[in-house]
Amino acid sequence: MRIAQIAPLAEAVPPKFYGGTERVVSYLTEELVNLGHDVTLFASGDSVTRAELDAVWPQALRLDPTIRDGLAPLAMLLERVRQRADEFDVLHFHLDYWPASLFARHHIPYVTTLHGRLDLPELRPVYAELPPMNVVSISESQRRPLKEANYVGTVLHGLPADLLTPHPAARPSYLAFLGRICPEKRPDRAIRIARAAGIPLKIAAKVDKVDLEYFETVIEPMIAEGGVELVGEINEAQKPAFLGNAQALLMPIDWPEPFGLVMIEAMACGTPVIAYNHGSVPEIIDEGITGFIVEDEMGAVAALRRLPEISRAQVRATFERRFTARRMAEDYLAIYRDLSMARRPRLRIVG
Repeated sequence: MRIAQIAPLAEAVPPKFYGGTERVVSYLTEELVNLGHDVTLFASGDSVTRAELDAVWPQALRLDPTIRDGLAPLAMLLERVRQRADEFDVLHFHLDYWPASLFARHHIPYVTTLHGRLDLPELRPVYAELPPMNVVSISESQRRPLKEANYVGTVLHGLPADLLTPHPAARPSYLAFLGRICPEKRPDRAIRIARAAGIPLKIAAKVDKVDLEYFETVIEPMIAEGGVELVGEINEAQKPAFLGNAQALLMPIDWPEPFGLVMIEAMACGTPVIAYNHGSVPEIIDEGITGFIVEDEMGAVAALRRLPEISRAQVRATFERRFTARRMAEDYLAIYRDLSMARRPRLRIVG
């Protein structure tokens, strides 16, 4: 198939550090190329891909200090895709609702993967006003606040099978927190859980400007009390050692997480996950096999005592069965084909 992947311009594909959506777009794009499809990636010029790259903007907007109006490059991106749309069998957007007004009226089949939370009150009137668009959810739980959207499937994320692997000389000795320091991810809970269990905690996470006050007033004083090491942002090459040497990944979230890529990153490294029962967590974690789902800090501490019940080899095997990029790509290809068949004109017999 001739497939267009249309990525956000905020980060490169793949991103240099943090950036969940752009990383998923990269994994999907490369796997579709591996499967022999003709793929064009619309993204920033500093993206790296084996697909054809249509560099709509020279570099990721987050790294471009000259950008004042971030919507201007987005408008340019949508127009570029419109100009080239007839070259493709299907258009796959990763831009939330932005393509709806233009491409719901276009004759080329298209789909939009919704990567973010859908429980924001302003989204319902937006989706009600826009023409119906074909959307894919990244978990069943993500759909709950916006059940009326035109879902054509749910596709769980996947990673390249050899991207993150168990660390060969792993000596698990600490707990890990990976991702972003912000109120909804609750690193404060992770610190309290680790201290209650008497296990050191390592935090590999970025701090966005919007979360700087939370970090300085809540998290930094807790770190100063000891037993916690702030590693900072890490890249994919550093993750196998960071996750592989952890007894478990802590994910004590306090929001309806649409997916949670860090969970399958830990599983790829053979590391079990202990996560709060919010959002997609019950869809990702196989209870007692790849980790434990808990309701509070006491439950998390109790789950840590049960870690010897978990086989790290089984954690990795479950990742290979459920969360590879190959499985993700095949799921999307099935959706692409269904949309293409639905758009084909039916032959009419003239008597």
